[in-house]
Amino acid sequence: MPPHTRPSLRTSTRTHQAGAAGRWIVAKRGWIAAVWAIIIAFVAPPALHVSERLTGGARIPGSESADVQLALGERFASPFGHYVVLVATGVPSPTTDMGRDALVAITKGLAGTPGLTRTLSWLDVRDPLFVPKDAQGTIILAGISFAEKDKQQGIERFRERTRALSAELKDRWPRLGLRWTGDLALDADLRKLSSNEIKVAEARVLPLTLLLLLAAFGAIIAALMPVVIGVLAITLTLGVVALIAHLFPLSILLQNMATMLGLGLGVDYALLTLSRFREALAEGQSREDAAATAASAAGHTILVSGAAVIIGFCGLLLVPLNEMRSMATGGLIVVFMCMALSMTLLPALLVWAAPLIERRRRRGATIVPAPSNTGRWWTFARAVVRRPVVVLAVALPPVLLLAWQATRLETRMPKQDFLPRSMESAIALEDLMAMGHGGIVYALRVLVEVPQGQSVLEGEGWTAVSTLAQNIEKDPRTARVRSLPGLVNYGPPNQLLLGLLPGTVRQAFASSDGRLALLEVQPSAGVDYQQVTSWVRDLRKQGAAKLAANARVTMKVGGLPAFNADYEDLINSKVPLVIAFVVLGTLLALFISFRSIMVPIKAVILNLLAVMASFGAVTVVFLDGHGATLVGLDGPATGLFPSLPVLVFCIVFGLSMDYEVFLVARVNEARKLGRDEGEALVEGLARTGGVITSAAAIMVAVFAAFTLGELLIVKVMGFALAAAVLLDATVIRMAIGPALLRLAGRWNWWPGDRWDAARAKKQGRREDEAEIA
Repeated sequence: MPPHTRPSLRTSTRTHQAGAAGRWIVAKRGWIAAVWAIIIAFVAPPALHVSERLTGGARIPGSESADVQLALGERFASPFGHYVVLVATGVPSPTTDMGRDALVAITKGLAGTPGLTRTLSWLDVRDPLFVPKDAQGTIILAGISFAEKDKQQGIERFRERTRALSAELKDRWPRLGLRWTGDLALDADLRKLSSNEIKVAEARVLPLTLLLLLAAFGAIIAALMPVVIGVLAITLTLGVVALIAHLFPLSILLQNMATMLGLGLGVDYALLTLSRFREALAEGQSREDAAATAASAAGHTILVSGAAVIIGFCGLLLVPLNEMRSMATGGLIVVFMCMALSMTLLPALLVWAAPLIERRRRRGATIVPAPSNTGRWWTFARAVVRRPVVVLAVALPPVLLLAWQATRLETRMPKQDFLPRSMESAIALEDLMAMGHGGIVYALRVLVEVPQGQSVLEGEGWTAVSTLAQNIEKDPRTARVRSLPGLVNYGPPNQLLLGLLPGTVRQAFASSDGRLALLEVQPSAGVDYQQVTSWVRDLRKQGAAKLAANARVTMKVGGLPAFNADYEDLINSKVPLVIAFVVLGTLLALFISFRSIMVPIKAVILNLLAVMASFGAVTVVFLDGHGATLVGLDGPATGLFPSLPVLVFCIVFGLSMDYEVFLVARVNEARKLGRDEGEALVEGLARTGGVITSAAAIMVAVFAAFTLGELLIVKVMGFALAAAVLLDATVIRMAIGPALLRLAGRWNWWPGDRWDAARAKKQGRREDEAEIA
């Protein structure tokens, strides 16, 4: 359209006309509501039991640690291929008569517990492992046979038995404490705690969300609509997840992800749709036309915004960890639900609820349809347009300074003190540490395999295993090595001595076919998590050929530290691929949507700035300890989880695009209605400012609620997301982004504008030719 024919910002208040899709949604609203009712009736009930379907631990199929775990379960006849640890406190050492009596009573009381294969204690083997350094208490290893999917119920049965047993023995040993720990017990406790924390977080955030929405809209029905959409999105997501979990295992962390994003994005998208609906009503449109206009205008923005979030979660799918892929699965489902509900069901509800939405609107509401170009957001927008360089000079340096702190971010596993103290398994682990045997949980499980035709119980195979065990034992990081050669003082193979060992001991350290030997390597008390993980890498690098002095022998290192090493290495190897996929995918999606080169590049740079700033905030609070008490920590964390950076990057990158799309889409819409660059930017910023800040306030409240729980990984993730959204929706998208748009001017829309001009010119030529003909 030539400049002199463009309608003026002062004379044109009409913002958008309903498209065909919007009109169809409103026309078929009865059918749409019926379909959603059927979906809800079918999918919602399984959501009530979703926590029972999810698993607590991560898995790395095909990794060395996974191979060790698989071999222990399939090739060893040992009842201790998988085990948990029972820590008994408040009783004397088993080396005393009274301590022995207590141990006998406990082991007899455990007999017959469903899922228990056998116990191993001082009664079976006079091993120093079972004697605490302070001569108080003891340890019992309990072999388990229940399947992975029954882990939660199995551990709970064990605890029911020990609770009853404690009550029975209290008269003789009043201070007796029986607590289970080990990787399976820790996983079960983390899963239970995660489920409970979600309920607590929801109870905190739902009333606050409603209050914020009431402040934004000033009307109770209008405030309820986004909450309903958010709750439905969460419920439907968890219901679908519960159904999918029958087919393949999904991590418990998915629940936290679905709840955080479901409420945040559900309210975000619903808020956008509802604000467009009220604008259309204020322009004089009927409720049907207003709903169709909202469905068309907001629907396109939601599609583009949701696509950016989906790209982020697709990036997580590139990391072959069940934990990451579980959260990606939950994220993809919840984003789809938020989009679908906001684009279809919400417009239908708005038609029916229109008479109530505007009723008794409270004064001071922050999202109020403004027919004129006055108000605080219009004033702010004009200031940004007039002084973009000043805005950048004021807003950019603090964000860059915070982003710079991210260069100090350390992605290593924290020490065991990160575990919530309310968990029985965490308390038992502390008891183990006090006994001087905390290494039992963090033991390395080294499998040595000899060639076909040899046996680890004799000849060359025995020598290789013995040599390897002794070389590991020389390492200063080693507290002790438990192996068959070690049990006979590393002498030559003596079948008579081996025959005197309990059958369960032989089965625990040698495979059924005689080709595999197990070495249980317990780290020294002073060796922390990072050192044990490095040790795993050192052992793998040296290899069996060097440690066993036999080139024909192979070795694999498993156990919890080996799993953590595999976990870190796998994530670090995939980070470049994930970042490239998410960045390039976002650039492509925005280019297709806005037919612009400058807008996608600017958006991606600002997204990276938001990500780095959130990492900077995490570094300052969690690693430096500034304000750590405000998020429930006693001091700085000893490390952050290796998965957090890539996880936060993928989520923040998508979420940050939300408000960029809200703003740029509105500016582009104003341009298409004839406004010049400055007027379009003023209108876009003024009309989206209240929506963006209100939506961000709610999303920050949702994420912040999860920082108040006990799980460190959820606490850090909630804080990082809250910090990113807060910075993004205020300084970055409301100041830095608009200032850059203003400075770029018409270049923001190249080459789309040129394509439109060429198409219009070609169309005009055709019309002229047709007129002449």
